Amino acid sequence: MTTVLVPAYRPDGRLPALLSALRRLDPHLDLLVVDDGSPGPVLDDCRALGATVLHHGVNRGKGAALRSGFAHVALVSPGSAVVTADADGQHLPEDVVRVARAVPAGTGTGGGIVLGVRSFGGDDVPLRSRVGNRVSAVLVRAATGRALADTQTGLRGFAPDLLPWLLDVTGDRFEYELRVLLEAARRGTPIDQVPIATVYLEGNASSHFSPVRDSLRVYRPLALFLLSSLSAFAVDLVALLVLGALTGSLWVSVVGARLLSGTVNFQVNRRVVFSAPRSRRSLLGYVALAGVLLGSNLALISALTWVGVPLLAAKLTTEVTLVAVSFTVQRCAVFRRRRAVRSLPAQPVILQRSGRGVR
Repeated sequence: MTTVLVPAYRPDGRLPALLSALRRLDPHLDLLVVDDGSPGPVLDDCRALGATVLHHGVNRGKGAALRSGFAHVALVSPGSAVVTADADGQHLPEDVVRVARAVPAGTGTGGGIVLGVRSFGGDDVPLRSRVGNRVSAVLVRAATGRALADTQTGLRGFAPDLLPWLLDVTGDRFEYELRVLLEAARRGTPIDQVPIATVYLEGNASSHFSPVRDSLRVYRPLALFLLSSLSAFAVDLVALLVLGALTGSLWVSVVGARLLSGTVNFQVNRRVVFSAPRSRRSLLGYVALAGVLLGSNLALISALTWVGVPLLAAKLTTEVTLVAVSFTVQRCAVFRRRRAVRSLPAQPVILQRSGRGVR
């Protein structure tokens, strides 16, 4: 059993056209639309096609709409896989069905995620989409080690056993989808990629994505880490220069500076960047990571200064080299949250019951 979940905000006729085509291609698919605060006649057409429509009283964002849909499926159709698709016509019905058929069955051994990935090399791809996806892909790979061709795709398939976890991922708007990928990497969830058609209608004019506001939300976790790292680097650099002037020993200066900056970095990352609870495991993990980074730092700085590179330049080169390693290990291991299951609401919010039964 598979449910196609479509979050919708101010949809037009392309939404019922998608549902109609899906019904024709695979009559066994359950169709679920989450109206994110924009009721209208288009939703009546969706219900006429046998889709269940959930309703938000106000606009809460794409992430909130997706979670409402996941909660509904978990309550009403336990054991159903879920495929998410966009309402603006960017996903061909054939590709939605292809992703649906690629989703693991979720037999209890731990299913995974299937991404419908687009190619961004064509001339018809808007510049903001091409650049945005490239930047996102590079940052995600640096943060997780996963090489994902399309980190911004809304066409995704999820195995049934992932639904409780998906309800626990934070973020109410477009940042939710990136956080799903980041959290999936942290928990070791398999991610498969299925090539799909690249469709941009009218230069992607129908998208409700705000390039500035929503980009800030999407990249906030990465930006916070970089700011934290820059702050720690400033502390580290000042301490290195001061201790170097006082002691004249490179090793004493590097170790002392690292101890001071590491303490600052640990507290900021735990409290602000990763929002992790206080735990001995995180502290021990960070200490172990700091030891490895310290050894690498010493080795690289010593090697660079030995060949004649000035201390400041050697320090800058070393820190830039190690920052991606530090972020990846902290996100995936040190501050990795334990899997949690969120209690589901007692009743789903249903706008109307379709003729195929309660959804």
